Parts: sequence; C-alpha cells; structure tokens
Amino acid sequence: MSDRFEISADPARLDRALVHRWLSGDAYWALGRSREQQERAFDHSLNFGAYDRATGDQVAYARIVTDRATFAWLCDVYVDPAARGLGLGTGLVAAIRDQLEPLGLRRILLATADAHGVYEKLGFRALENPGQWMALGKQ
Repeated sequence: MSDRFEISADPARLDRALVHRWLSGDAYWALGRSREQQERAFDHSLNFGAYDRATGDQVAYARIVTDRATFAWLCDVYVDPAARGLGLGTGLVAAIRDQLEPLGLRRILLATADAHGVYEKLGFRALENPGQWMALGKQ
C-alpha cells in the first residue's frame, strides 16, 4: 500500500452514509442491508477506514466484531472501485491485524467467496477442521 492512504480506527472519521451505500448496493454479502442494520453494526464493532491523504476522502472500510480477549470476526471489507488494484485491501487488513495483535486473540475469522489470495498473503488459512464449526441462521 502506498503512502497515499491513511488507515484510521477513529469512528468519527467514518462516512457512514458512504459505507452503507457501498455495502448495501455493491457488496454481495450485504446487498439490501438496511441503514438501521448498518448503524447497529457500526455502533457495536471496531470500525476501520482508509482515507486518501490528499483529499481526506474515505476509500475503504472494514470492521471487526470482537470480545477483545479471545476472538474476532473480520467482516465488511470493502475498497472503493476507483481505489482497487493499489494494495489498499491488503494494507487495510494488515493494519487491522497489527492493531489487534496486542490483544492476544486466539483467532480471527472471516468468510470470503472471492478474495482468498488477499487474506492468505496476511497469514489467513482455511479452517483445519471446518466440520467442528456450526452456524445458526441464514447460510
């Protein structure tokens, strides 16, 4: 990732309307997500934004759901189409990983249909025993 971008976990910097538009209109996992749902997600997660240093505009987003002690789930990773191909997604996830490292989490999970290579570069691997995991709700 170039020095062109800055990563921040300051929730006051988030462009909530923009992130909602990105996710509910373009992200396959969140299509149609209501603004109310997105606001609850913001309020109960650690939120990270990537910002263009020259303009201050938000160009990427990701959030972490965590107990801050043993477990975290990385989700809603989104890079604006105009900023893709610049290493921003990898840089954003690396910054999040590094910020969480002092917490001593046992594991950080994520789900992806199409970005395995991005996450593998950062140390993520397929679950060794996926048969141990279960889910409640829509799949």
